[in-house]
Amino acid sequence: MSLALVTAIKFRKGLRKSGMVSLISVISTLSIAIGLAALIIGLSAMNGFERELKDRVLSVMPHGQIYSTTGTIENWQPLAQQLAQDSNITSIMPYVRFTGLLENGRKLSAIEVRGVDPAETARSSKLPNYVLNDRWQTFKADEGQIIIGAGLAQTLGAKEDSWVTLLIPSLSQDNQLKPPKRIRLRVAGILDLNGSLSNNLAIIPLKDAQKLLNLGDSVTGLMINVKDLYHASSVINHTLFKLNLATTLVASSWEQSYGYMYNDIQMIRQIMYLAMIVVIGVACFNIVSTLVIAVKDKQRDIAILKTLGATNRLIRRIFIWYGVISGFIGSVIGVLLGVIVSWQLSSIMGFIESLLGHKLLNSHIYFVDFLPSKIDPIDIIIVFCTAMLLSLIASYYPARRACKIEPARILSSF
Repeated sequence: MSLALVTAIKFRKGLRKSGMVSLISVISTLSIAIGLAALIIGLSAMNGFERELKDRVLSVMPHGQIYSTTGTIENWQPLAQQLAQDSNITSIMPYVRFTGLLENGRKLSAIEVRGVDPAETARSSKLPNYVLNDRWQTFKADEGQIIIGAGLAQTLGAKEDSWVTLLIPSLSQDNQLKPPKRIRLRVAGILDLNGSLSNNLAIIPLKDAQKLLNLGDSVTGLMINVKDLYHASSVINHTLFKLNLATTLVASSWEQSYGYMYNDIQMIRQIMYLAMIVVIGVACFNIVSTLVIAVKDKQRDIAILKTLGATNRLIRRIFIWYGVISGFIGSVIGVLLGVIVSWQLSSIMGFIESLLGHKLLNSHIYFVDFLPSKIDPIDIIIVFCTAMLLSLIASYYPARRACKIEPARILSSF
């Protein structure tokens, strides 16, 4: 160990005899620790929201959709084959989508009904993983089955294997409203997404949806998944342009439906990085006051060191090490505290919600009803290195001030 580092450690131990200096040193160290812990917890929560958006929402909803301006795509198989030739596209699934009403006794709710191929969905999507009790395995066409969201099931009071009535609006040949078509369906499963998606979504087999709407083999559109979901819009539009189909078909991506969620998460993350610099900066610059008092308290020791031949460079390094050690201790404590709390953040928030008696995140508003957390080592490294850098900068001024002490004047006063 260098002489400057050893001397800085000795100075820190000596300050324990001085109550006021020791208290200020502890406060500055704790302020760094609390600041780092708060930032790590906040960044972990943002990482958790981004993970849930990607794994829970975007793994269930398609990355993009292609649909016709006329309402249906009649000859969709050749189009799907052409789209499949693009290496950036991983899966293509036909779907039928319409709105209706779902009735259970006296309870009624507006829903979005989506007709999908059960086998193809199981291969290309994580949607079956969120159907409770592995009920997707028994979800088949021509058996009058429907899968409804957990929030919708709670609203209607429906359970697995119970029967509900689907009301589909219909028009006469002169575009006059007719009595809705009523179909009795058995609830084959409950889709539990813990968010707003489960409040108004119902799924039926693709063939059943085509029969209900008298579509024959036509579909409403094609659901597309791509390799890089953050470039879904450009990939789909570029593919349509190459196929020269952009004039007859319309493309949309998840960015139009859920992009605001991703943008909000990234904006908050940027704000937190800015707050990181401010909070850690304020905490680290508490080291300045600690070192200024330490220099005042150690004037005699500094004078003796200079008398023994210590150079200004050595004195400067001693107090820079002193400040870096304080920042290092606070940073380590803050990182450990932040990681531990982030690791158990969902459980901690669940305990707080149980004490308060209500949910802090409403599933009717947010896409999750719990506070997720994901610890990213890169964030921890950035926060730690920033704290150490600011500790180093904060230590420079008091270290220079220590170099200006005149041994003769100090020692003559004792």
